[in-house]
Amino acid sequence: MELSLDSLDSFRPKTGTLEQWNAAYVRVEDYLRAHRIHNRLHQSRLIQRVLVGAARLHEQNPALDPATLAVEETDRLMDRWFAELLDEKDLPHERIATEGRVALLVADGMQRWPYAFLEEDKVPADFAKAIKQSSIQAGPDLTVSSMVPRDIDLGPITEAVGLTLERIERLPVLRVMLLWTVFAGVLMAVFLATR
Repeated sequence: MELSLDSLDSFRPKTGTLEQWNAAYVRVEDYLRAHRIHNRLHQSRLIQRVLVGAARLHEQNPALDPATLAVEETDRLMDRWFAELLDEKDLPHERIATEGRVALLVADGMQRWPYAFLEEDKVPADFAKAIKQSSIQAGPDLTVSSMVPRDIDLGPITEAVGLTLERIERLPVLRVMLLWTVFAGVLMAVFLATR
């Protein structure tokens, strides 16, 4: 649906208050700015498109908040757009939203193609190619496996050291003598090193 700047003046929702629709406008504007859409003209066209869709939904259920409907409409548009770009039409919302946003950031889409975001018919071929190349691909599905704990084999040297330390712990006199021998050896080494 192509909207012109003239249609911004003609947007008059049949339900909801002016304050509610102003809040919806601000919410969508902030949402788009969070996606690095800083071009005001493109941002205005996208906001208009979102608000027209949200106004249709609000007419069906006026009890809902227009700002919430506008953000949900933005998500729907983005999901559909990312699904088309990535050829992933069967993915759930969370997955397509994540994959699409990551691909958009990795491809630096907002800087290199500022007018391409959410365009349905005018997506540049190099932009679409960059998005597809930047999309994340999951590995194989996780499977449940069982791991049985095993004893750690550290080899014969560590076993010998462990047995020696156990013997030294059992004989307190030997332990004290060994400790004094190590202490005397360290003192001797320090004394000889300072000469």
